[in-house]
Amino acid sequence: MDFGLVLGLLSVGYGLYTLHARAASPGKLGKLEAMKKQWGERGGTIAHVVAYTVVPLVVGLVLIVASLLWRGAGAE
Repeated sequence: MDFGLVLGLLSVGYGLYTLHARAASPGKLGKLEAMKKQWGERGGTIAHVVAYTVVPLVVGLVLIVASLLWRGAGAE
């Protein structure tokens, strides 16, 4: 397993964890409350979702796909 694949899997795992934690118990997400105080209810929630869920999921998926494509291209 190469580093990009491991990092991608960890990133996707973290994004899924924050998605689950937000639904199950938002009180666990300490930075969410701080962001809501800073930017208001809606702005803080959007900033938190983007920074801690969407970005890790997208980066993780890109790393996984790139790692698998790179490995496939190198096998020829």
